[in-house]
Amino acid sequence: MAHESLVNEDWAGVVVRLGGAEALNVSARETKAFVRPRGIRNAVDLLRLILAYCLGERGLRLTAAWATSVGLVDISNVALLYRLRHCGDWLTQLIGQALASGAPQASRGRLIRIVDATTVPKAGTGGRNKNAVWRVHSAFDLPRERFGHFELTDQRAGETLDRIPVIAGEIRLADRAYLQPERMAHLLDGGADFVIRSGWKGARWLDANGDLLDLTAELRKATTRGLIDRPIWIKRKSGAPPLAVRLVAVKKPAHAAATARRKARRTAQKGGHQLSRQTLDAADWVILVTSLKPKEFSTSDVLALYRLRWRIELGFKRLKSLIGLKGPPGTDERSARPHILAHLLIILLLEPLLDELEDSPRLAQAA
Repeated sequence: MAHESLVNEDWAGVVVRLGGAEALNVSARETKAFVRPRGIRNAVDLLRLILAYCLGERGLRLTAAWATSVGLVDISNVALLYRLRHCGDWLTQLIGQALASGAPQASRGRLIRIVDATTVPKAGTGGRNKNAVWRVHSAFDLPRERFGHFELTDQRAGETLDRIPVIAGEIRLADRAYLQPERMAHLLDGGADFVIRSGWKGARWLDANGDLLDLTAELRKATTRGLIDRPIWIKRKSGAPPLAVRLVAVKKPAHAAATARRKARRTAQKGGHQLSRQTLDAADWVILVTSLKPKEFSTSDVLALYRLRWRIELGFKRLKSLIGLKGPPGTDERSARPHILAHLLIILLLEPLLDELEDSPRLAQAA
């Protein structure tokens, strides 16, 4: 696979980007991934062994045989599994180091961070339980076009807007699952701004007097113009003062609106409920809320910013196709977690090379 060949050809570079052999030995000992040289000589060899298993398709037995054949380490498949189960904290620390080495700076211009999560299925569910997943919470940073944060949880941890640490000056883009007033307020307190997609009933909307506002009525009134840009307030469950935001909404082109209405009807049919007029009306619109000020960011600026959100979808595609992230083998979380973390680490190490890889003549001819 492409990522395996890159690691084999530039293994020394991988070690350097992680701080060097001695730094790897220190971090491996601190996290108890490598306690003493017993069979495996050092942390560099251990990391190469773990990545070979997690990123390859050989399985435990064949990976152990490969390690013996190349003179890396004479190890059994049982011992390899034992080592893997003790590498989770170490891989997490290495991911943190890789992220910190390329941490974006918001001092020149505005950093754009797209937040979202992707999932990989847990082994042993056989498709019967679609909710049994590992969830990778991510931030994709622009203009660097690189992942800037990873956090791995199971399905019990929800997607929250402020899970990813705030960088002062950033503009955080997110879809409607992240319309969370208390967490939006936390971003503002940290000196960040946001642009978030919303549904018509995604929040309790208020007008300037603090009265409830019918958002779909506002959309219907703006049908002819096809555009809304106005102040609006969101009621907060904490009892704190309403959150003052800016509502930006644009009417979709006719074909896109028709597609959205069909999707809404299908969803209602599957759920066995009556489709409301409000839902149909709102299907014609892209609704955004933002903290960006009109004097600094025009309506078209806000809409253009949100259109950048698709970049993280490309990032996820890269993660799952080129790097081969998929459901880890086995049901034991002690080995499943390091398996996924190894993939996240390698995407951070290899991202600077992937653009060249994807544009290479050999790959273009094979496509």
